[in-house]
Amino acid sequence: QMQLVESGGGLVQAGGSLRLSCAASGRTISAYAMGWFRQAPGKEREFVAAMRWSGDTTYDANSVKGRFTISRDNVQNTVYLQMNSLKPEDTAVYYCAASPYYSHYDVSGRYDYWGQGTQVTVSS
Repeated sequence: QMQLVESGGGLVQAGGSLRLSCAASGRTISAYAMGWFRQAPGKEREFVAAMRWSGDTTYDANSVKGRFTISRDNVQNTVYLQMNSLKPEDTAVYYCAASPYYSHYDVSGRYDYWGQGTQVTVSS
């Protein structure tokens, strides 16, 4: 089993930045693709970004391209999401997740392990 714990969420003004962290335990993230999803009130959970286990390829949702960057530190067993130029529509609970698969990282069903989420609120 893998446990994932997100941190770094909070309240920020539009245009600001936040860096989310996802600390893993129980298993090493080096064997997994890691992803970030978010869910706003009344909306379905949506894909934000993912990175292959090798770290050589990343995937970003169109809504965050050029603003968000996913990265990983396999030694620290931690995944990050750097969020810049935040907008009010980025307000959501952000979840990190681990996938043992090699494709379709934008599909939540491809992930076996999930964190409890961290709230990000962007004020206008």
